[in-house]
Amino acid sequence: MWRAPRRRMLSGMSETTPVRQQNTAAYYGQAVASFGIAMGAVTLGIYCLDADAWVRGFLAIGVLYLVTSAFTLAKVIRDRQEAGQLVSRVDQARLEKILAEHDPFQKL
Repeated sequence: MWRAPRRRMLSGMSETTPVRQQNTAAYYGQAVASFGIAMGAVTLGIYCLDADAWVRGFLAIGVLYLVTSAFTLAKVIRDRQEAGQLVSRVDQARLEKILAEHDPFQKL
């Protein structure tokens, strides 16, 4: 009588293995430089604006609020994406486990 193997370990598949996505140093540098240039340009524009100090202050506070909101939004989107990848990875590991243990020749 033929018996299916008890349990096969899938190479490299583990439910606790974190998904790693690395950005290149050039991409990171470009993002930092782009942010720095944009922030510097807006700061210079507000400083050179021909308006009262309270108007420039209001614009500066608005820009700071916009920047912090953008960082928060980016973090929330990243966290949601990472959570989705983790759930997807666990589901994929379960499916592979079921397929590895499935014996198509087993009598019902």
